[in-house]
Amino acid sequence: MWYMIYSEDVDNSLSQRKKARPDHLARLETLKQQGRLLIAGPCPAIDADDPGEAGFTGSLVVAEFESLDEAQRWADDDPYKAAGVYAKSVVKPYKKVLP
Repeated sequence: MWYMIYSEDVDNSLSQRKKARPDHLARLETLKQQGRLLIAGPCPAIDADDPGEAGFTGSLVVAEFESLDEAQRWADDDPYKAAGVYAKSVVKPYKKVLP
């Protein structure tokens, strides 16, 4: 089943994000290679593709897991969480309808 993982950043998270980004992206790449990643990306702090020093306010991942517990464990093990980027994450089942 698909699960939505929405994570909110702590204030001024950009420097921590930059440090942990390679490990964060590697985990997403693994999901992609397994055919389990629907979408992933950050939420810019301002209305721009590249927010520069304004940074990001959070991230969204929609991926396939065996269960809600597995999705939650995956979210809890995110390098951004370990690096102090994320203040909290919400994990919920997701039903893809379109496209």
